[in-house]
Amino acid sequence: MNDPRRPHGATDSASRARPGAFGRRRPRTGTEPVTAQSPLGLRLVLSAVFLPLFLAGAAYFGVWAADADPGDSPGRGGLVVLAVVCTALALLAVADLMVVLRRMRQARTGTVPH
Repeated sequence: MNDPRRPHGATDSASRARPGAFGRRRPRTGTEPVTAQSPLGLRLVLSAVFLPLFLAGAAYFGVWAADADPGDSPGRGGLVVLAVVCTALALLAVADLMVVLRRMRQARTGTVPH
């Protein structure tokens, strides 16, 4: 079959049967490690440190927004936006913390996700 995206005679060395939603997008070049992993320990520390900071920021800006009078600077709207942003980042940190802990547990037990 003629595929315009692939040079004539090229074979697909990247199997689509690999784990992952879409398989490998490009064939390996040989320069990256075969067992490359994300730095789970660093992600764990960052999520654990920033989760309480974002929660504290959300609470702080929420209380400040509740106590803001009309005409105060910064205004109530800006403080609410900051509280919502801190809440969203806290939720992102929680989600990342759950993913990191699940991956670390899988690496410890040797289970392979499918």
